[in-house]
Amino acid sequence: MSLLSTKEIMDIIPHRQPFLLIDTVEELIPGVKAVAKKCVSYNEPFFQGHFPGEPVMPGVLIIEALAQAGAVAILSLEENKGKTAYFGGIQSAKFKKKVVPGDVLILETEIIKQKGPVGMGRAVASVEGQVAAQAELTFVVSKQSREES
Repeated sequence: MSLLSTKEIMDIIPHRQPFLLIDTVEELIPGVKAVAKKCVSYNEPFFQGHFPGEPVMPGVLIIEALAQAGAVAILSLEENKGKTAYFGGIQSAKFKKKVVPGDVLILETEIIKQKGPVGMGRAVASVEGQVAAQAELTFVVSKQSREES
């Protein structure tokens, strides 16, 4: 059974359909690590154009899904509840395997350093134990909560 459902994820991060790219969270250590799952369906809106006749999940969306998993980890900390985590940078991104309809994408993001609102996560996406993508993701946590904005 999953640790967090889609609804519980939406209580932590501001993303909504069609841009919410994680379905469940399987493991969570607030401020340290999150492991999420995305069941890739042929009905994903991006498959209409990427690519007709050969649907492949765009690499940038795999990176975004990894960032969303990292956002769950960092925004689960009590002091970050209600805030937003923004991309600050992407380093060393590599794409090693196509992700196609029917795949279950496992998204692991570990926070490897943080100073103030800025931090970095090591992220790996895999399908059936094979690495599909990996990157180091820099994030910046907003100073105020979404409710204060």
